Amino acid sequence: MSRPRIVIVGAGFAGYRTARTLSRTARHQADVTLLNPTDYFLYLPLLPQVAAGILEPRRVTVSLSGTLPHVRLVLGEADAIDLDERTVHYTGPEGDGGTLSHDRLVLAAGSVNKLLPIPGVAEHAHGFRGLPEALYLRDHVTRQVELAAAADDPESCRARCTFVVVGAGYTGTEVAAQGQLFTDAQVRKHPLRAGLRPRWLLLDIAPRVLPELDERLSRTADGVLRQRGVDVRMGTSVKEATHDGVLLTDGEFVDTRTLVWCVGVRPDPLAESLGLPMERGRLLVDPYLQVPGHPDVFACGDAAAVPDLEKPGQYTTMTAQHAWRQGKVAARNVAASLGGGERRVYRHRDMGFVVDLGGVQAAADPLGVPLSGPVAGAVARGYHLAAMPGNRVRVAADWLLDAVLPRQAVQLGLVRSWSVPLDTASPELARVAGGPQRAAATGRETGEPKKPKRSAPPVVEPPENQPAPGPDVAPGPVKRSDDPRKETDEDR
Repeated sequence: MSRPRIVIVGAGFAGYRTARTLSRTARHQADVTLLNPTDYFLYLPLLPQVAAGILEPRRVTVSLSGTLPHVRLVLGEADAIDLDERTVHYTGPEGDGGTLSHDRLVLAAGSVNKLLPIPGVAEHAHGFRGLPEALYLRDHVTRQVELAAAADDPESCRARCTFVVVGAGYTGTEVAAQGQLFTDAQVRKHPLRAGLRPRWLLLDIAPRVLPELDERLSRTADGVLRQRGVDVRMGTSVKEATHDGVLLTDGEFVDTRTLVWCVGVRPDPLAESLGLPMERGRLLVDPYLQVPGHPDVFACGDAAAVPDLEKPGQYTTMTAQHAWRQGKVAARNVAASLGGGERRVYRHRDMGFVVDLGGVQAAADPLGVPLSGPVAGAVARGYHLAAMPGNRVRVAADWLLDAVLPRQAVQLGLVRSWSVPLDTASPELARVAGGPQRAAATGRETGEPKKPKRSAPPVVEPPENQPAPGPDVAPGPVKRSDDPRKETDEDR
């Protein structure tokens, strides 16, 4: 008699924790398969430090095959799930398709960049949800400062050294904080024209920075940002993004070559494609993380609307804390459904939050105690080291080296502007010329009918040493052309 088959879709915080727990508790009673487009788990909270040159990219990635014994890893993106046939169809990294059969399914597909119907944003902005986007931003910011240092025109210099971040939540606040330190360090080596310095703008329609956190943390973060020179504008956002910059909702036009989109996330479109009851794009589940009417299907993380038992009538928020802990509960309940142990409801009370603001600065409230300054910085880094499922020594070593050595501000040129568009359902993957792609959005957001498979037309292979054809989605007014033979600022 064959063993039950468990398929986990997604290896984010929820999916990775589910797989890791099952690899220990159910390895003798079931075959566990993990479907994910990459072979690593990405520790997202430290991604801003990759963009700022503090951490090397591999430091924030944890090998799936190396840390998940007894779990079969399948590389690919799920594009169709048949609940009646109990199958998951996927597309592999080289365009080949495949099908996985299951007796238990755990949907932990996570989330993707959230788009708003603002003219020009999809064409001129970049998100910050995956490693390719962080690598692109690091190269792009480095390039703009170097070009600005060599520019004769003061207006061009000013535009290149103006960086606009939209969204003052966790990600946007940390990107602006780390970015200001990064560019200030660069201009010490590449001085700009007299009187000019890098300018970072942080925008949000919310009344304060970090609106989802306690006001004391918000005030701490706001004070650190303003002290560094970050132009924090609350109640303001982007009205239109253009070739030359961004038009703000207050009527001001800002010349810039950089627009970073950190307004939030939306659940992966895969959850909505199932045709089951949803809550704002998230799959409704019961407190045991099971999908009502489908006892063989579980969901957790950002893709699931999990009842918050601490706040009756509400659902848990889309945070890494919840996703990580839901993954463990999902694994135990899957095992219980196969006869291994007792199932339990998901219940969690937040123990506090940390926001790393770069240098020795941070805002934190462990166990409700508000902290700021170097003490909060130590708490934030200690929390990340404890939370990471691997690479702790390497991360700590990079932090130590960053404290005593200057950062290496160089362009690697590995990720081009066109390969990390904002309107993608796969921020964890850079577009590859000639490779398979997933669709940008579901029909719910575009007004078009939903499609069973989320695949976009392949990108045509460009001529050698030339940028790829199609829309160049550089985050700012780089020169654009429909002719792929013409150079842009991004390709020089």
